Amino acid sequence: MDALDVARWQFGVTTVYHFLFVPLTIGLSVLVAILQTLWHRTGNERYLKLTKFYGKLFLINFAMGVVTGIVQEFQFGMNWSDYSRFVGDIFGAPLAIEALVAFFLESTFIGLWIFGWDRLPKRLHLAAIWAAAIGTNLSAYFILAANSFMQNPVGYRLNPDTGRAELTDFLAVLTNKVALITFPHTLAGAFLVAGSLVVSVSLYHVIRHRDSAETGAYRFATKFGSWVVLISSALVLITGDIQGKIMTQVQPMKMAAAEGLYTTESPASFSVLTIGSLDGSREVFALKIPYLLSYLGTGDPNGTVHGIDDLQAQYASQYGAGSYTPIIPVTYWSFRFMIAFGLAAAAIALLVLWAQRKGRTPTSKWLLRAGLVMPLLPLAANSFGWIFTEMGRQPWIVFGEMLTRDGVSRSVSLTEVLTSFTAFTLIYAILAVIEVKLLLRYAKAGVPDLTDTPEIDDSHDDTERPLAFAY
Repeated sequence: MDALDVARWQFGVTTVYHFLFVPLTIGLSVLVAILQTLWHRTGNERYLKLTKFYGKLFLINFAMGVVTGIVQEFQFGMNWSDYSRFVGDIFGAPLAIEALVAFFLESTFIGLWIFGWDRLPKRLHLAAIWAAAIGTNLSAYFILAANSFMQNPVGYRLNPDTGRAELTDFLAVLTNKVALITFPHTLAGAFLVAGSLVVSVSLYHVIRHRDSAETGAYRFATKFGSWVVLISSALVLITGDIQGKIMTQVQPMKMAAAEGLYTTESPASFSVLTIGSLDGSREVFALKIPYLLSYLGTGDPNGTVHGIDDLQAQYASQYGAGSYTPIIPVTYWSFRFMIAFGLAAAAIALLVLWAQRKGRTPTSKWLLRAGLVMPLLPLAANSFGWIFTEMGRQPWIVFGEMLTRDGVSRSVSLTEVLTSFTAFTLIYAILAVIEVKLLLRYAKAGVPDLTDTPEIDDSHDDTERPLAFAY
């Protein structure tokens, strides 16, 4: 083990941990805004209760996401300084815009939303949560644009004197075809997570407190969340199909590794299950669906999909001697786990809708258990999706331009990286306990009692009234 190995583990662990909060924040921001819009349009108190209930869970998750995201920035200068020096001119631009525009838009209007419940007029208060939701989604786009440059470098030139990549076309970076499809795919995955949480929490209250006065609100939230999950699942599949075709164009090795396809095939079959040799160098047994991989990769059932062996030979000739093959078992199984966990969440959503058909109240303990597990499924799907995306690009840190081993900080020792890795892991473990306890505590508490909530009076000036915290 050397500093490179530990630096990669540290970045992987902190990134996956941080991304546990990101999709829930993205999805819940919009769902809370929708619930508040329903209250604004109808005046129905149950929508207000649900807005404040899920808004509280959104704020807890948002705070944790901000804290864990800060570590990501530190790592670029700490463990990956050579990478930062090489790509900083390009990578820094979308990240700077994300921080200066999207994040400040998001955080400012979240503050207005939190403290403006009985101070701002209803329309302005509603606009605040929508502005925060828009900022959250804009943040995602700029970050994905930066990551997409690593997958498919565009809009740059290499300076032979400095050895750095220099930005020549910022619009090309923002309109990178990888970013344009990764963004809706990521958003669909985020709504899948958020919808699953809404279903899980509401279903718990519907089954465990079926005689509660708030059952109507929970029943609505359960159906609302289930439809969000089903629509998001369909969008994940559609955008994932497009993303697969683009991936085949720009990173054919990643597609071949996802399928364990060693030899070029035309037409190519989709592998349902492949067992390879222990070193991952050849196929031993495979269960396949004919023509499907060709369609997924090229849009043509008879299209050609290049295999690992041929691509390895091509890259060795193009970039020099060495292995350009990712870890096949990791890419193969992370791709399938991503799909399986996402479909499992959709299946539970269907069961929940079926259990509530024609006004029925679900009572099954098995359905309750499935609902409690439900939010973990799309979280796992999102995590495995990013593991596949990043591990499938290896050994490149910037595809075709810089190897991962060349991006690590040369001045950082193994001991220093181990120390920071251990410290971050312990801190994240503590934060995980806090996050789970807070979410469970407030989720079990249920929707708030609005008996003492003051009405918002838009007819007079209230500039002398103190700020009020909604929770």
